[in-house]
Amino acid sequence: MAAAKGETVSIFLSNQLPDEYEYFELFETTGWNEDYGANPGQLLEVVKRSTYHVSAYAGNRLIGFGRLLSDGLLHAVIFDVIIHPDYRGQGTGKAIMNDLIDKCRLWKIRDIQLFCAVDKVGFYEKCGFVPRPENGPGMEIKIKY
Repeated sequence: MAAAKGETVSIFLSNQLPDEYEYFELFETTGWNEDYGANPGQLLEVVKRSTYHVSAYAGNRLIGFGRLLSDGLLHAVIFDVIIHPDYRGQGTGKAIMNDLIDKCRLWKIRDIQLFCAVDKVGFYEKCGFVPRPENGPGMEIKIKY
């Protein structure tokens, strides 16, 4: 059950591997899987292969998640920061981002990158990120299987 509008919910963070079905359910709230078509086992494998991950819980319910990949020295990329829609705006995203950034600082990572939707730019700016210039590097290939 979600918190009432404006009600602060008590959350805790964990670095334990989330339950694959709970994670799949949370991931599905993003709409990203419409392109990926990943099943619960595949998504859990992605988490396992990550350099670091953090899950947020309200009681026993998985309500947030974030992960990063890193070479452990120069670069890290943050992926899949997800907050369940019923729990947005209550500090969970900030707590997850602080945890991920703190881990990078501990490792003395020099450059942290991330991808985000246009409507989330303001949130990430509050976390210290700056948008790349329009002529900045960045390309991708999407492959459907």
